[in-house]
Amino acid sequence: MSKRFSNILIPGISVILGLLVGAIVMIVSGYDPVEGYIALWNGIFGDAYTIGETIRQITPYILAGLAVAFAFRSGLFNIGVEGQLIVGWFAAAYVGITFDDLPKMIHLPLAIIAAALAGALWGFIPGLLKAKFKVHEVIVTIMMNYIALHTSNALIRAVSDGGDNTGAIQPTASLRSAFLENMTDYSRLHYGILIALAMVLVMWLILEKTTRGFELKAVGLNQHASEYSGMNVNKNIILAMVISGAFAGLAGAMEALGTFGFASVKGGFTGIGFDGIAVALLGANTPLGVIFGATLFGSLKYGATNMPNEAGIPEEIVSIIIAIIIFFVASGYVIRLLLERFSKKKEAK
Repeated sequence: MSKRFSNILIPGISVILGLLVGAIVMIVSGYDPVEGYIALWNGIFGDAYTIGETIRQITPYILAGLAVAFAFRSGLFNIGVEGQLIVGWFAAAYVGITFDDLPKMIHLPLAIIAAALAGALWGFIPGLLKAKFKVHEVIVTIMMNYIALHTSNALIRAVSDGGDNTGAIQPTASLRSAFLENMTDYSRLHYGILIALAMVLVMWLILEKTTRGFELKAVGLNQHASEYSGMNVNKNIILAMVISGAFAGLAGAMEALGTFGFASVKGGFTGIGFDGIAVALLGANTPLGVIFGATLFGSLKYGATNMPNEAGIPEEIVSIIIAIIIFFVASGYVIRLLLERFSKKKEAK
């Protein structure tokens, strides 16, 4: 079996198995799986509005997945994507509301850059601690998530004089588009999807076409060998976390400048940054794979919201079904191993 064919076949088998087991869960729970999956399909592709909302949901997942994947490829486990996203969200919203006399061609890029810089700064801190003091990035990034959440909440209250949100950003800083909204029956689809796809290309170019990308991957594979060959390991660790944080900050910008148009006080985490870990793993930490993982994750997340309404399936059962489907997709390695063994036995005969 060719590698290209197996790369297409295995995810397909994984999704089918996940759907079958999900159907069994629905049957055991007393619900009709056909109605459930029709509702899921309609929630994703039912009309122009749901398609627009599905793409809108996928957008921050792509960037969060890239953030996690980039760190993984450099040998780092960035669990702080959630916090980096939150500070990026606030930074983009703050710039979006503060300047009211700038043209769109300056204001919008400035807000996006501010979000990327805020996320990069939040990634720089654990990167520096890892490089200089060997503090494990998992511990630091987890703690930085909580600092980001409560710091951004305090800043939002300060900016809004005790209010719960920053207020709407200026139209000149918005990613919203009348063209996209009209095309998708007034969904919240915005131009952020183009930025997310552009960042996929940027990650691929950095890792595959630059000397720095080669060093980052080398450090990720073996720090001692990289250092022996003359590479600056500490510099690459910091740089990897900074770039990873910038991707996460951009994910926050998509929410601030596109989906919501403001930043609000949060009672808890958004979950997008943590879901980015699953997106990256589903995509095997590759740029193109992240698009697949984000598309699957975002589609299931948004489409599943229609299952309680249309099919009457409780949200708890819906969450179990979605988790089962993702579990089987993530278990593609086991399916690949079984297919390879089957192929070898067939060749031996």
